[in-house]
Amino acid sequence: MESAERALAARDPVPRVDVYGFERPADFDYAAYEAFSSAYLGVLAHRAGRWARLLRGNGGVRRSRTVKRYVRKGIPLEHRARVWMAVSGAQAQMDQHPGYYHQLLQGERNSSLEEAIRTDLNRTFPDNVKFRKTAEPCLQSALHNVLLAYGLHNQGVGYCQGMNFIAGYLILITKNEEESFWLLDALVGRILPDYYSPAMLGLKTDQEVLAELVRTKLPAVAALMDGHGVLWTLVVSRWFVCLFVDVLPVETVLRIWDCLFNEGSKIIFRVALTLIKHHQALILEADSVPDICDKFKQITKGDFVMECHTFMQKIFSEPGSLSMTTISRLRESCRAALLAQG
Repeated sequence: MESAERALAARDPVPRVDVYGFERPADFDYAAYEAFSSAYLGVLAHRAGRWARLLRGNGGVRRSRTVKRYVRKGIPLEHRARVWMAVSGAQAQMDQHPGYYHQLLQGERNSSLEEAIRTDLNRTFPDNVKFRKTAEPCLQSALHNVLLAYGLHNQGVGYCQGMNFIAGYLILITKNEEESFWLLDALVGRILPDYYSPAMLGLKTDQEVLAELVRTKLPAVAALMDGHGVLWTLVVSRWFVCLFVDVLPVETVLRIWDCLFNEGSKIIFRVALTLIKHHQALILEADSVPDICDKFKQITKGDFVMECHTFMQKIFSEPGSLSMTTISRLRESCRAALLAQG
């Protein structure tokens, strides 16, 4: 069982390659991670028991207050794929379209789509041993298939850079191409509409929404950005495009995604606001555009983001009230402003 493997890994020295196949960077703080993981192991064991009881029997996982509370506290790795599939609606879509994924792969070819995907395959997780050509099996093949099928399924999007990182994480968790395809569809088609379309209007809109939220909740940071003429896209575009993949530690990203699949896109704003608010004093030390950019890189490193359990508690307390109604209203005004700019 994966939970047993985790327990074993926590007792031994921290391995150079993590459970997901990522090699730890040269500057990795093994001592801090060991201190965190020994405490987090107890949390995982406690959560695993509760999830096992919740998932007992053949009943599906349905959104409820209990499930929301459980998801916010973290889904054990062995249950993650099943819960993501259920709460996102991906399972229902897959059940309604049996064989559809394989039909897409066996259908008409699209050489320009395939070329765009192939170009990015080697750039996807070079630090992950499971995506190397020498790996057996090499997950590049599964990644190619999922991205190709999705590009054929949603021709308005096709393939967009950033989707490779998201699909890669989905494959690592589900270990199943078809499930990864339907989860990608849930994200790109429903949870993050217009993030990956050619005009990327949804993505641009949400970056402006974050700017407005910062202006309201953290006016000093907004004043710094405005004073130096820094566009928010310069410092946060990767947060939105890659959903924090390759920005925050793997375990923290997966905890964010647990909530993203269940509660929707407002989670991205909660994470972004928490990172900025918690490091407000550091950001305000910046006195130039390059310095601001550097500070925004710094705030995604260190103990605060590594200790994922505490971090996830903070995202639901530090930003304060953040309703979907507020976000929807801001999206309308920001979208209108962007369209007016042409």
